[in-house]
Amino acid sequence: MDSPAPAPPTAAMRLRELAFGAACAAAVRAAVRLGLPDALGDTPTTAGELAAAVDAEPQALRRLLRALTCNGVFAEDEDGRYVHTEMSRMLREDTPRSMRYVSLWTTEPWTWEAWPRLDEAVRSGGQVFDDLYGKGFFAYLHEDAPESAEVFNRAMTHSSRQSAQDIAEMLDLRGVSKVADIGGGQGHVLAGLLERNPDLHGALLDLPDVVAKADPRLREGGALASRVELVPGDCRREIPVSADLYIIKNILEWDDESTRATLANAVAAARPGARVLVIENLVDDSASMRFTTAMDLLLLLNVGGRKHTQGSLVALMEEAGLKVGDVRPVNPYLHAFDSVVPQ
Repeated sequence: MDSPAPAPPTAAMRLRELAFGAACAAAVRAAVRLGLPDALGDTPTTAGELAAAVDAEPQALRRLLRALTCNGVFAEDEDGRYVHTEMSRMLREDTPRSMRYVSLWTTEPWTWEAWPRLDEAVRSGGQVFDDLYGKGFFAYLHEDAPESAEVFNRAMTHSSRQSAQDIAEMLDLRGVSKVADIGGGQGHVLAGLLERNPDLHGALLDLPDVVAKADPRLREGGALASRVELVPGDCRREIPVSADLYIIKNILEWDDESTRATLANAVAAARPGARVLVIENLVDDSASMRFTTAMDLLLLLNVGGRKHTQGSLVALMEEAGLKVGDVRPVNPYLHAFDSVVPQ
């Protein structure tokens, strides 16, 4: 006789799960730091065998695996051995579209200090990081937490590489001979576009120490270097680049003042008729709202920034003088706002 289907969780059960959500995040972090996703291969493996492989106490590891398995990270077969799931494979170092460093980044030690002060940030409307550590977020990372800074850099690199492919596939470049990647980090988006379009030229603008570490394909001697201009600078102060298309991706989230400055500088640099493509996470009209709303709160905590709604971003773009046209998803996490500089 078949067992009855489990009843759906009650409101109280769901609220308990939310309140204990830190345990789930900590379990994912522990799995990555122990090396469990990489230790588990394609063969079903017991908890004892995994414990030996990662140098962990077997009973404690079994408890960790149980917590992860009930959340879909790993699975247990009929013989009590563990196997990969789609989620656990995304925590491996060697998998395409790995979430390993993003998972570490969002559970770094400073996050556990900041989250309990979310009520303070909500009361004040500003970040709490300076009070916690006596300095700004990025200064703290680079001066006091080099390991966390490295995790941050790897997480941003992985995310940028993954979104670069999606952007290259969706972007219509008819009539575009030069594209400028503004605040583009290491230039993964630009490199992806240049590889797919052999007649395209490009420029990458970011802070000097960022541009110095650009994607090797873009630097001197790289496969794409002859078609690229590397421009050290701060887009909040000036955008000294002429292009047919300006791409501004995931940098309009710190505060409205810097967003206004960046958009105004793009309009000032562009010729009439040039396109400005803004790509951002949204906290509305998105399949990933649980993720983007969480990121929005994290930005409030660490830098006093925010993610945009579609309406708030369109309003800021129009305020800068842009004529906003098509708005469409790039992937479940990103939306693209296509606009032109009026004639």
